Amino acid sequence: MSNILIKPIITEKATKLSEKLGKYAFKVAKDANKIQIKAAVEKMFSVNVVDVATSVTPGKLKTKSTKKGVVTGMKSSSKKAYITLAKGETIDFYSL
Repeated sequence: MSNILIKPIITEKATKLSEKLGKYAFKVAKDANKIQIKAAVEKMFSVNVVDVATSVTPGKLKTKSTKKGVVTGMKSSSKKAYITLAKGETIDFYSL
């Protein structure tokens, strides 16, 4: 279960979602499905998950100019999960 949730996403946008709508964002394993994500969040944080929405960001080619020339590389793909909790429940990332 612990290898499904990689890390929580703590950005300004994600914080606003959690405060207003009760949605929390996590970076998750690429091969994890919604059922596995829901079970992992419920087990780890002892909350009731109402909905799980996932988003896959494909990898893309990056180039950078340096003194020695142009360096090219790939940015890896990633998967995010947006978790909606039952009304009145919260997750406190800072007390972990």
